[in-house]
Amino acid sequence: MGPDEHANGGALMGDTPGRFFLPGPTEVHPDVLAAQTKPMIGHRGSAIKELMASIDRGLRPVFVTEHPVIVSTSSATGLMEAALRNGVTGGKVLSLITGAFSKRFAAIGTSCGFDVDEWEVEWGTVHSPGDLADRLASESYDAVTLSQSETSTGSLHDLAAIADVVAGHPDTLLLVDSVTGIGGVETRPDEWGVDFILTGSQKALALPPGLAFGVASERMMERSKEAQGRGWYFALDRLMDQLVSHQTPATPAISLLYALDLQLERILDEGMEARWERHLAMQARTFEWVADMRSQGVGIDVFAAEGARSPTVTCVAMPGGEGASAVVAEMAARGWVIGGGYGKLSESTIRIGHMGDHTVDELNGLLEVLGDVLR
Repeated sequence: MGPDEHANGGALMGDTPGRFFLPGPTEVHPDVLAAQTKPMIGHRGSAIKELMASIDRGLRPVFVTEHPVIVSTSSATGLMEAALRNGVTGGKVLSLITGAFSKRFAAIGTSCGFDVDEWEVEWGTVHSPGDLADRLASESYDAVTLSQSETSTGSLHDLAAIADVVAGHPDTLLLVDSVTGIGGVETRPDEWGVDFILTGSQKALALPPGLAFGVASERMMERSKEAQGRGWYFALDRLMDQLVSHQTPATPAISLLYALDLQLERILDEGMEARWERHLAMQARTFEWVADMRSQGVGIDVFAAEGARSPTVTCVAMPGGEGASAVVAEMAARGWVIGGGYGKLSESTIRIGHMGDHTVDELNGLLEVLGDVLR
């Protein structure tokens, strides 16, 4: 495994359905995995156009957008770079940092040569819209970056409120990492006025890793035309020109597209409102379990601040701020996979990825065993 998640329980992946609760990659339904075994097709013929047209019809309601949804053969990190390379034309970037992955967004901007102001708050909290309004009133920025759902801490920004603040500054774009948001958290980029929002296949969409998706506003597309350093692979105008013809600029990951097409059918059969509600139910059950464990004398707590917690991943603070790796290892020995803490929280927290296609019943099974381990 790469540096995005701890390599715990890798041998268990897919061995026991309903027991894989990493905060990404998430468990993938067997039928979706099997869809990848379909035969190859040419990426410039009628078959790929039919496939991409079907995917386009499926992705728009998932993103709650009227815009074409960009499909990229890359990780979500690739579209984070695309957001900056297309959305910044010489001005400064304000990066709202609440954890490891929003900090990565800032690091990408710096590595691309942009002038980045890192505004970091205590991990587990989020930036208030009022404070952001004050910041934007005092200094001009080309773009604001943030993580809607911060995977390392389980915190959640009020994206609608943040977008409303940024909308008051016509020359400032809002670029959003929604890697553990889209598909599990109610998100309405068109309605809220988000300029670019992205996610990866392996989180709440419950697909194998390797694809990323993004939606660009008209403002973002206009800014992209002026961006001299946007490169070739992630140039939004090139991606969009091909998308409207149900094509891709370069060879796509065809096997993953087969899986995507089937999973979109499954997601839309459930319905987005129902999917959001299921994730909220899993979140509520996890919080209830934490409270019950505390009543039994086990000193755990939800790491993210109350009122700013993600429905897709819960970061649990360990008693005394230590022992996370031992808990993760013991869960793996019992046939269950959870996430360790990330970055500076590696030993002081564990993370439960209650997202994708998981149910409350499956979550209950996990929490029963996890409670036993912690006791």
